Amino acid sequence: MENRNITTKITVCSYDELNEEEKKLIGAAKEATNRSYAPYSRFQVGAAALLAGDIVVSGSNQENAAYPSGTCAERTTLFYANSQYPDRAVKALAIAAQTGGEFIAHPTAPCGACRQVILETEERYKQPMRIYLYGTEEIFVVDSIRSLLPLCFGKNDLPEQAE
Repeated sequence: MENRNITTKITVCSYDELNEEEKKLIGAAKEATNRSYAPYSRFQVGAAALLAGDIVVSGSNQENAAYPSGTCAERTTLFYANSQYPDRAVKALAIAAQTGGEFIAHPTAPCGACRQVILETEERYKQPMRIYLYGTEEIFVVDSIRSLLPLCFGKNDLPEQAE
């Protein structure tokens, strides 16, 4: 038997340490929380994606009384980006959350389903996506979803498809 350790590199910074482009992206994610439909959890999440060509798109979580029918902010944002701008790689994704009218102090991370969709987007465009997880007290920055999903299941795990 062998033990293996998996390490994850996460940069922790404050808002003031970000450059203007990063602040703008986080601002778009924060603003998107206001369009969240979260009457059940009251946990409003917004996401914003920076696409090639400096296009920013955003989305928010959309709940449903039949919980599996809702969708997270990250998936809303990436599915919109991929459907409206299919030839534009996603360079970065920012995620922010608020509850009770206040942004959360510590960053919230994407759920497992969103991590899988982020991985698919990275694989689709053959490049990593920088991810910003916003909190009022600290911001986490990762250089790729693989930092948050180290033992991932991707297209290389599937049998080759006949073309």
